[in-house]
Amino acid sequence: MDIVYIRGLQADAVIGIYDFERAHRQSLVLDLELGTDIRPAAAGDDISLTLNYKAVTETVERFVKESDFALVETLAQRCAEMIMSEFKVPWLRLSLSKPGAMRQAQDVGIIIERGQR
Repeated sequence: MDIVYIRGLQADAVIGIYDFERAHRQSLVLDLELGTDIRPAAAGDDISLTLNYKAVTETVERFVKESDFALVETLAQRCAEMIMSEFKVPWLRLSLSKPGAMRQAQDVGIIIERGQR
């Protein structure tokens, strides 16, 4: 399996369990690793035969910006479900971080892996 990756995708969202968190949009950062097979695209040098990371980036960014969840866990799970369904990805690893959420840490977040590699 080959992996298409997107690192450092930034999007703002309403997220959090406390009222002060939900009072304004917060910056989130996503890293994605998406399982695919690049051989057909490489053989024909054809973008239509591969996982288009521009399309994935735009779709994920829009999804996150339109979301409104309390937990990063929920947002991560829903993003994974959406990506796997819309882009027919059999496996993914998604990291979702909330920079500045805690004074003591640079960022906090979650990493999930879904599907079969």
